[in-house]
Amino acid sequence: MKFRLIAAASCALLAIPAAIAAPHEGNAFIHDYDTNGDGQVTRAEFDAVRAIRFKATDANQDGWVSDSEYLSEYQARLEGQLAASDSSAEVQAEERVRQIRQTHVRFGVLDTNKDGKMQQAEYDASGARAFTQQDADKNTIVTAADVAATKARRAEMAAKTD
Repeated sequence: MKFRLIAAASCALLAIPAAIAAPHEGNAFIHDYDTNGDGQVTRAEFDAVRAIRFKATDANQDGWVSDSEYLSEYQARLEGQLAASDSSAEVQAEERVRQIRQTHVRFGVLDTNKDGKMQQAEYDASGARAFTQQDADKNTIVTAADVAATKARRAEMAAKTD
């Protein structure tokens, strides 16, 4: 069963266009992690995709991800997004700079022990938080209903801060 899930996740990742980032919001979350196409994401599906992504990002396969490996993986996806964009070259260049700067910030957040190495456990902890945030009813399956509830909760929180 575990092998089939990993194989399905691998096939699903190959089918996802490079322009699709690793979203942690709403329907994009379901699209990105739903490996069997049933419109929902189980924790097992999510974990399998995350494991594949970590391994792919760890370019030299030393068991941890450096800032440069993290940047390289993201930069490839970013270039795909920018190539598909209708924005002017100037706007794309500004977006590239902004996103690359943000990538370094994200790496710093993910590297919780600040040793310059994102370990699998650090990456997994970030993923666990993202999944928990999306799983509104806490049943270990993210569905469209969870997405709607999470979106409403975030909108309510944003309204309180305005």
